[in-house]
Amino acid sequence: MTVTTVPTVLTARALLLDMDGTLVNSDAVVERCWRRWSDRHGLDADEVMKVVHGRQGYASMALLLPDRPMEQNHADNARMLAEETADIDGVVPIAGAGEFLRSLRGLPHALVTSADVALSTARMAAAGLELPEVRVTAECVGASKPDPEGFLKGAAELGIDPADCVVFEDSAAGIAAGRAAGMRVVGVGARADFHEPDVVVRDLTQVRVEAGGDGRIRLYVR
Repeated sequence: MTVTTVPTVLTARALLLDMDGTLVNSDAVVERCWRRWSDRHGLDADEVMKVVHGRQGYASMALLLPDRPMEQNHADNARMLAEETADIDGVVPIAGAGEFLRSLRGLPHALVTSADVALSTARMAAAGLELPEVRVTAECVGASKPDPEGFLKGAAELGIDPADCVVFEDSAAGIAAGRAAGMRVVGVGARADFHEPDVVVRDLTQVRVEAGGDGRIRLYVR
């Protein structure tokens, strides 16, 4: 992957953080659940895995089974969420995530995730990470990433102009959502590298946060 090799400084008034692939590595359980789902529907699991990261389940299902009624996708998604919430085997923090979140205490930031409350709570706990006070989960939005609704709601909850927010994301859908919201995007991990965020880091050990006296947050990316 192509990571940032020259130190970069970004300034923002708030940070909006995706969860899966950004703070938490949940790839193992995502693979297990979606491969089982693929088998049940006679789909190529490798092709399915190219679609599902970053989106709410029903939105992925709508792309993969375009002729199926949406109410079936929502019902299937509810079952999938329950299955994923019960399976935390292999859920671990992204390197540097704990220190990164601790450095944000007292600074404007929010979790913006396609997971619901139960799933986000279970995965953050399994990874030993503290939940941000402000959270935009699946229940809070009417449209899944790549729609920008979640990030715009996160900015509104914090009272910060979208242009003054920086998004941390790993997936194509999430990066597209951040861009559509008018925000700069720090891509985290190998998946992000394919979708041209403003900056790419291998993991969160490459990011240092500093509070400025002017109310701005400075991100030192190396």
